[in-house]
Amino acid sequence: MGQSLVQNYIHIVFSTKYCQHLIHPPYEEELHQYLAGICKELDCPALRVGGYTDHVHVLCKLSKNIALFLLVKELKMNSSKWMKTRHETLSSFYWQNRYGAFSVNPSEVDRVITYIQNQHEHHRRKTFQEEYRAFLIKYRVDFDERYVWD
Repeated sequence: MGQSLVQNYIHIVFSTKYCQHLIHPPYEEELHQYLAGICKELDCPALRVGGYTDHVHVLCKLSKNIALFLLVKELKMNSSKWMKTRHETLSSFYWQNRYGAFSVNPSEVDRVITYIQNQHEHHRRKTFQEEYRAFLIKYRVDFDERYVWD
């Protein structure tokens, strides 16, 4: 009997609606843990979840049993509902409609983990928009700036 062997590392990035700065302590770490839990439930173990006040990064192994868009849909839908229960000021919490997902070479996994761990330091110098634009350029993604932000 043959086996399907898969090892796909995926770096997923998405922002709050209109890049609003809504992810603050004490909810930030809880949100990251919640997102990691969703990944685990979907057989896509998270290697690192992190981010900043207006976005998150998820580095995970994509299961052979789920399409990427379904993983992202579950992450965003469930975590958005969860965030709304944390505090009345988050009752209108939403994620942006779009997302970025980038394959990661296994030899680069540790570098991406470190990058995600250092998001607060990184965003002292660079906005999320600058960071995301740089990802799109690095990975040679054709994009129209008018449709990237919502």
